[in-house]
Amino acid sequence: MNKYVAIENITTELTAKSLVGITMWNRLEARPRTNNFDRALKAEVRDALWMLSKQWQMGEFLGDDAGSPVFSRMYMAKTKLTKYVPGSHGVEVFDESVPLEAKVEKRAIPFTIGTAAVSLNMRLLMGRHWLKMIQGMGNAVADAYIAQYSITLPDADKKEDAHITAHKEAWQQFNAVAGRCMDGGALYAHLKTPGGKAADSIAVLTPAQAAEADAKGERFTAWFEKLFYQPGATENDAWKPQQLEYQFACSAPVEGQEKVMTADEYYQGHLDWYNLDIDPARQHLPDTGTPPPSGIEDPLKLSFIPVPVNFDGMPNTRWWTFEDGRTNFGNIKPSTRDIGKLLFIEFALLYANDWFLVPVTLPAGSVATVKGLSVTNVFGERLWVEPAGKGLDDAWNKWSMFTLNTKGNMGEQTDTGLLVLPTVSKIQEGKPLEEIHLIRDEMANMVWGIESTIPLATGNGKHGSEAARELKARYQQILDKQIGNGTVIPPAPPEYKADLRYEVMNTVPENWIPFIPARMENSIRAIRLQRAAMPRILNGNPDKPEKTEPRTSLLREGLDATPAATYFVNEEEVTRAGTFVMESYQRTRWYNGKVVTWLGIRKQTGRGEGASHLAFDQAVNVKK
Repeated sequence: MNKYVAIENITTELTAKSLVGITMWNRLEARPRTNNFDRALKAEVRDALWMLSKQWQMGEFLGDDAGSPVFSRMYMAKTKLTKYVPGSHGVEVFDESVPLEAKVEKRAIPFTIGTAAVSLNMRLLMGRHWLKMIQGMGNAVADAYIAQYSITLPDADKKEDAHITAHKEAWQQFNAVAGRCMDGGALYAHLKTPGGKAADSIAVLTPAQAAEADAKGERFTAWFEKLFYQPGATENDAWKPQQLEYQFACSAPVEGQEKVMTADEYYQGHLDWYNLDIDPARQHLPDTGTPPPSGIEDPLKLSFIPVPVNFDGMPNTRWWTFEDGRTNFGNIKPSTRDIGKLLFIEFALLYANDWFLVPVTLPAGSVATVKGLSVTNVFGERLWVEPAGKGLDDAWNKWSMFTLNTKGNMGEQTDTGLLVLPTVSKIQEGKPLEEIHLIRDEMANMVWGIESTIPLATGNGKHGSEAARELKARYQQILDKQIGNGTVIPPAPPEYKADLRYEVMNTVPENWIPFIPARMENSIRAIRLQRAAMPRILNGNPDKPEKTEPRTSLLREGLDATPAATYFVNEEEVTRAGTFVMESYQRTRWYNGKVVTWLGIRKQTGRGEGASHLAFDQAVNVKK
């Protein structure tokens, strides 16, 4: 081996000085003279002029955005929301005392579904509270209220009580409290009637006690309405049954006019700016009769020092400074259509040090629009910066965040305002009190509204198919008992002499509510879905079969009105995957820790089509 190519011991060769010069090394490494590495890690620059020359050579001095801002002044126009319209109802003053989700989603707590009394748990809660309020009036007064607003013991032989006696847990609870506890829901319903007083029909009350009871009745009503946020006597909810979603509008005064924002499809459960669109066709909402507060349109003028934006994992702009590594951008694996992640990576890695923070505090319910920004950089240049997203709203190259969409496609200008809604970030949701699955049945050429969760009379939900079997079995037991005691004479059973019999149609579970296609008014092609009914077939029933009715308030829309109204659902609301609709209690905290509880509805995409196996005109084998 050539010793000049590979030196086995460089120390020996250097000591012997056998080499005139060393031109090859098998390893090159630094050998510090001390144990202190501080100077080596500083990476000191000995020739700053050389560094500047290289910057000039690379054209870095030609950058037109190299100056960092040192001072800025901002001019912002602002206003506040003053009007609110739920659905197609009347206008209301915008209320900030509760979250906007509660204002939009609130539904009345049902104490009756059809003619059946429900929500026993709520009735008992209200009754206990009232008895505590009148505790000082004596036992005789409490007994009188329990007798006046009593919970009736259900009768197993009555069809009217079948919704209670059909379910073991409901029947047990009613038997436990009937005649012993007070129905506070009945008292509340009496107090909400015009002229209703708490002392009405309570003969044991003295005049002084009657006046005291009437005063406490007002406190009782206020307590319950504070405990559960519901639509008032002059309010309406924003739920649109035909669209299976909430619709509402709100507006804010802007320079003598109004900016009207509408939400046409809200059902997600979390309300934010992206649920609303600006409607230029609506110039203003009706007058509320209450003038807007003074000063809500006063402009905001701020002077501040811009602060660079910092975030975890941000590439550091200084040489020899390592990132913290808390954000691993290399582990982000976006797909080709994941635009959000791609934009985030580009912002984080390429433009991280080009953004500065301008802190502005706005109250909830504000609509703020930055008119311009005066920026002074380190070179003393003063620049006037206007919103970058201005221009046509439907321009192909326009992209912005946190800006509202403007309805229409006629060259509308972009609205660069920022909407800060009075909403909450987290809501606690209870178990579904009602749940329906709208599915398409292509074999039957119809849509079914399956009541997956049905509210019992106790106020709790139960699986729909189980509740439907129990209710039909109870109706059959009542009929069999009437046949046994001679009250009902059943028809003679048919005698089958052939091996086949003709069956007009079969049946489906009672929690399957049919929706049939119906032509829309003033249209020859467009259709919508109309709620129908299946007959309840009972063995030995001589009368015409009754129609099965929905047991959920979601599908009973219009059925309890006087007269009963037909319920339609727009066909596009039931996709091929189906639609899930749930009603449950919602709870959150608002300003100063205030607890707000309401009954709201959610909608989700279903899990595909279904089959009811409903068939007509069949030849069925006769069982012998």
